[in-house]
Amino acid sequence: MAADIRIVEEAKQQRSMNPKKFALWLFMVSVMMLFGGWTSAYLVKRAEPGWTSFELPGQFWLNTAIMILSSVTMIWAHRAAKRDELEQTKLALGLTAVLGVAFLVGQLIAWQKMIAMNFYFSGAGSNSSGPFIYVLTGFHGLHIISGIIVLVIALIAAFRYKIHSKNMLRMDLCSTYWHFLGALWLYLFVFLLFYR
Repeated sequence: MAADIRIVEEAKQQRSMNPKKFALWLFMVSVMMLFGGWTSAYLVKRAEPGWTSFELPGQFWLNTAIMILSSVTMIWAHRAAKRDELEQTKLALGLTAVLGVAFLVGQLIAWQKMIAMNFYFSGAGSNSSGPFIYVLTGFHGLHIISGIIVLVIALIAAFRYKIHSKNMLRMDLCSTYWHFLGALWLYLFVFLLFYR
């Protein structure tokens, strides 16, 4: 009986990663593969005749700054939670969520500017590069929406005192996902700057 208990305890100790963290990493890897496939297809299509180069709207620069700032506030929230500074945790999570919404609004403004520059997704006047830009930025925007939902769930948990130095799993997941979304945007932005 004691040997059985010891085996179960050893099995628990051998698990090096929380299953929720593992699931998040699997999800992020699948998202990376999706965007990697799209950017690879973009490069192939760009090499074909008929590709039209384009200018990125200046709004993308502002959106990038907003995304970087939101990563800073996420770091602040995570550190505050580790120190049990719950008021700062709530404030920083709230600011991160607001910056996430600001990023989405900025992306909509960027799309409006692309339309004003006669850069369409499809239809008369569209070109081969247009759909890629809208798909890449649009699907990233959908992931930002999911990130904001995760932020709001973490914020509610902080108000219920379920996030603190001894219970950081939710905060770790939220922080990891948000930083991943920020890194993904930086990748897309730099990619589009170099391969227009």
